[in-house]
Amino acid sequence: MMAVTPAHLPRVPYDRAAAVAYAHRWAYRRNPAYYDYEKLGGDCTNFASQCLYAGTGIMNYTPTYGWYYIDANNKSPSWTGVEYFRNFVTRNKVNPGPVGELSDMDSVELGDFAQLRFQGREAFSHTPIIVEIGEPRTLDTILVAAHTYDADYRPLSSYTVDELRFLHILGAYPPNIIEF
Repeated sequence: MMAVTPAHLPRVPYDRAAAVAYAHRWAYRRNPAYYDYEKLGGDCTNFASQCLYAGTGIMNYTPTYGWYYIDANNKSPSWTGVEYFRNFVTRNKVNPGPVGELSDMDSVELGDFAQLRFQGREAFSHTPIIVEIGEPRTLDTILVAAHTYDADYRPLSSYTVDELRFLHILGAYPPNIIEF
């Protein structure tokens, strides 16, 4: 029997165009299907998760450690939390839902995510989606959409940050891919 490893698992492709189209549609508005967490610390990662879901169509309903949204009070920490979002996406090796990796600026694509640690802050606290990449590739030519600091086509260079990282989305694992 062959061991199940991430390299052997089928992945659903990430529909980058769908994620970016969703970002443009809702950058300055709120989709009524989702709660607006603006008054509870910010809505940026909720918006990032909505965009990612628009491009994958797969959630992971594992309590606490999954990546899902049912309603305002029934969602995973990774749906709305910057660090939890990064952890779920980059550490998901075999479970349903999106999978990705930390990346550099030269490897990002449309629909990937930036995470920002603002000056004077100890932790990363903002997750915009990349909606346009110009050449030459610089922080001036990578444009993002976001909530909390609502934006569309905003250059990454316009943020005052101490640290920046990128999350490259590889696709998503479908539910029930491993049968025992």
